[in-house]
Amino acid sequence: MLASHADRERAVDVLRAGFGEGRLQQDEFEKRVQRAYQARTVGELQLVISDLPQGPMAVPPALAAPTAFGPPVPRTFLPAPPPPTNGKAVGSLVCGVLTTMSMGLTGIPAVILGHKARAEMRRSGEGGEGFALAGLILGYLSVAGWAFFMMIIMMAAVSSP
Repeated sequence: MLASHADRERAVDVLRAGFGEGRLQQDEFEKRVQRAYQARTVGELQLVISDLPQGPMAVPPALAAPTAFGPPVPRTFLPAPPPPTNGKAVGSLVCGVLTTMSMGLTGIPAVILGHKARAEMRRSGEGGEGFALAGLILGYLSVAGWAFFMMIIMMAAVSSP
């Protein structure tokens, strides 16, 4: 498989880490970086970094068989999986959307879940910031709508004889 620019940069990052840890001498590091930038295939990049700890892991024999698209891509060259989505963020969005059907009764749970989800996501690195924010906005709109409705009711009660 042909190597992309991102594949070459990942290989150079592995080489930099090895050099920073003292596993490579300066001249060897420079030669390997040059070979990495000149590599045309992923296999050539594997050879450049295979003896370093952050290099590609050994592929089990069952997975090493070539596929219809060529040999399997080592995990080193695959993009990192996205972080999991926070469940409270999803709950906040669901409660926020349900405010239209529940006449605003799920607005306060949407706000509470949204704030809790954002705090958890800052600590844990989970995803779902957009869900939490949408739930917060819909929840606050619901609470503001109820406050406006109650204010009109109170003004009508005070002004009536």
